[in-house]
Amino acid sequence: MLTYNNIKSISIPLKDVILLGEICIPQKAIGLVIFSHGSGSSRLSPRNKYVAKILQEKGLATLLFDLLTKEEDTVYENRFNIELLTKRLIEVTKWVKNQSETSNFPIGYFGASTGAASALKAAANLKSDIAAVVSRGGRPDLAMEDLKKVTAPTLLIVGGDDTIVIKLNKEAYQKLQCERSLEIIPNASHLFEEKGKLEKVAIQSAKWFVEKINAKIVDNV
Repeated sequence: MLTYNNIKSISIPLKDVILLGEICIPQKAIGLVIFSHGSGSSRLSPRNKYVAKILQEKGLATLLFDLLTKEEDTVYENRFNIELLTKRLIEVTKWVKNQSETSNFPIGYFGASTGAASALKAAANLKSDIAAVVSRGGRPDLAMEDLKKVTAPTLLIVGGDDTIVIKLNKEAYQKLQCERSLEIIPNASHLFEEKGKLEKVAIQSAKWFVEKINAKIVDNV
């Protein structure tokens, strides 16, 4: 079902829906990063696909998937239903752990915008099953009540010009009790559209995931 060295389109069967995804497993991958995109985005998000490519080059498998079906996405409120998105992310994570090709991979979460809230809430639920979390321009405040339960090392990345989100991330940083870091990228907006800014996000994310996943592997030996 899963193939190495290239991106493969997959269908993920859950209890009540089938979600579409794209998975890439590089040779000698050390772990798998599951993406949780922001509202109105999908597995086809060019920003997340760019970050995923950088992660793949660093030896990380990646899974981008639609948290909502096409029909569900037509209901605007679903895009901000963090409880539903978290439930989907947890179910997909458990599905991944039951696939022979990915069952032994440590798991990381990359959450963008509102997707960061579902990533953090899922990490709080799954605890030691998640090796690392990265939030890109995230809204961790939407998961504020769960932050103290997150045990995975968490990196919060925010654009220097994204003043409101910086404030929200600083508040979330104080709530987190796990290993954590807050990185502010100067002269970057919320979507990191300025030249070279998304590349910085990808490089910092890859470094964080590789370091924390390798540490997880060592701990499990």
